[in-house]
Amino acid sequence: MTTPLRVGFIPLVDAAALIVAVDKGFAAAEGLDVTLVREVSWSNVRDKLNIGLFDAAHLLAPVAIASSLGLGHVKVPIAAPFNLGLNGNAITVSPALHAALMDEIDGDRFDPMATSQALARVVAKRRKSGAEPLTFGMTFPFSTHNYQLRFWMAAGGVDPDEDIQLVVLPPPYMVDSLANGHVDAFCVGAPWNSVAVDLGIGHILHFVSDILLSAVEKVLAVRQAWSEKHPDAVASLVRAHLRAAEFIEQPENRSEVARILAQPERIGVDASVIQRTFDGRLKIAPDGTMRESNRYLLVGREAAARPDPGQAAWLYAQMVRWGQTPFKPEALKSAMAVFRPDLYDAASGRPTGVPNLIGAFAGPPFDPSDVPGHLAAFKIGRWKP
Repeated sequence: MTTPLRVGFIPLVDAAALIVAVDKGFAAAEGLDVTLVREVSWSNVRDKLNIGLFDAAHLLAPVAIASSLGLGHVKVPIAAPFNLGLNGNAITVSPALHAALMDEIDGDRFDPMATSQALARVVAKRRKSGAEPLTFGMTFPFSTHNYQLRFWMAAGGVDPDEDIQLVVLPPPYMVDSLANGHVDAFCVGAPWNSVAVDLGIGHILHFVSDILLSAVEKVLAVRQAWSEKHPDAVASLVRAHLRAAEFIEQPENRSEVARILAQPERIGVDASVIQRTFDGRLKIAPDGTMRESNRYLLVGREAAARPDPGQAAWLYAQMVRWGQTPFKPEALKSAMAVFRPDLYDAASGRPTGVPNLIGAFAGPPFDPSDVPGHLAAFKIGRWKP
């Protein structure tokens, strides 16, 4: 007997484990009959998961936390038993902004402190000349993209709420928005940064792994009540995803994985762009300049798939820092409880995960037991002790 499930996703490379689990038969081998539903916006995915139109979803990690805390929408507790990816985002800027930053930079262009300080100088010059503020696109208010942009900017002295404009755009619309001049830059997941570079309209300024060594990105999300009612289905989902993640991480399988994801009903971009993402070898400029990183996107290696409540605590801390919610110890506890290593361990039989340390390029090391103390170290933010 098979269990029918409807699972929503956004066309991004970090949906790979979900897509491969279905298209390679790993989900079917676990007795699951999964129908994948491609969506455009994170609000659609969240809402359909919350009201039960989806049984599970590829979801922004902060959205799972926000939903569980009732921030920005109705309160629906979420359980995240599997990380779909660590890292995978990048900051892409227009040719004009890239040139302005390079004119102002003092230091290594791949050093996020040097680029954030250069951005501060660009912002100051624009203000003095009477130019409009720069506009940066990100995918959702409760998103890693929002927090990563803010963390980077603020480190160099740019107040993201005062000095620039942040706007929400669905991931597939980022490239067109840059091409049309609606935004000067964006932070988004693969493959859309590479698509902008290939079209000659963008430069990848940073991989998110420059800013945070290990940043949880998307999770496999289910409603907490559903997980309690269907524990066997949750375990089957975890095992299927684990098999898919292991398949994806084998270099000899990457060309096949790229072809699977390139299908129009999945991500719908050229397979070579997707394979470059998995290889961590990306073209970062229209002139063909390449850059490599073995931390660009982690799907299964280095215990990336195992949920780490410490990562959830860091995301909650960003919500507090930027004024999305006041700090409450009980809310921190609830946020950390969204990430479920216990469900992962029980299903996988591998309770050997290690914490995925944040490794931020600026500020003190993150301590989940002292969020107020951590936030007090930052000069820019909306949180007041």
